[in-house]
Amino acid sequence: MRIVFMGTPDFAVPSLKALYDKGYDICSVVAQPDRPKGRGNKLAAPPVKAAALEMGLEVHQPQKIKSPEFVKFLTDIKPDIIIVVAFGQILSKEILDIPAFGCINVHASLLPKLRGAAPINWSIINGDEATGITTMYMDIGLDTGDMLARKEVRIGKDTNAKELHDELSIVGAEVLLKTIDDILSGCSIRTKQNHEEATYAPILTKDMGKIDWSWDCKKIYDLIRGTYPWPGAFSYYDDKMFKIYASKPVDAERL
Repeated sequence: MRIVFMGTPDFAVPSLKALYDKGYDICSVVAQPDRPKGRGNKLAAPPVKAAALEMGLEVHQPQKIKSPEFVKFLTDIKPDIIIVVAFGQILSKEILDIPAFGCINVHASLLPKLRGAAPINWSIINGDEATGITTMYMDIGLDTGDMLARKEVRIGKDTNAKELHDELSIVGAEVLLKTIDDILSGCSIRTKQNHEEATYAPILTKDMGKIDWSWDCKKIYDLIRGTYPWPGAFSYYDDKMFKIYASKPVDAERL
């Protein structure tokens, strides 16, 4: 099976490594372009690119994945399947139709809950007790495709978004391998999502970390955990902003 892997941040690296270690034919890795990073504002490679180059894999970084030139490239290399894990660009229908086995996405929630860009953060901000990983066939909607495999992950009372991110990245790789095995063995089951149960996890912005002290204890606690490490919870005192990276409720039994 010829695989094109599309991913950019740390979250996608375990999935790429799992495919590589399993011996799959990864004919190309696609990541977002290098971006300025740090105080020196120097260009830095995204984590998936760095990992792929260490594995000796071919890497492409199109500015726009929908460009005719890149669509032609994908068509010419004839992938059997495209795996997408936190890539960061929307795939056109033209691209979705290229691989014989379709395009598979690894999404960090139990769909149809928390569709969108930041499901890990919002699962904590919302005070959920569980989340998970869902693999699905991609379509032109926002995380609306048929589901293939799911695995639930419990959210600890003290778990922050960084810790949950790291756990889900590993679980995502496990569920991805199972999904591909099921497809190859002909035993995969497509399950349509109940769109009436859908909720959304929009991209985070800096101002979303601002604490409203009129909220109850649990809501503030969940915001602090859910926005760590970025954008980070914050408040103002004497016109000065201060960040709150962690907290401990006085009455933990009430959470």
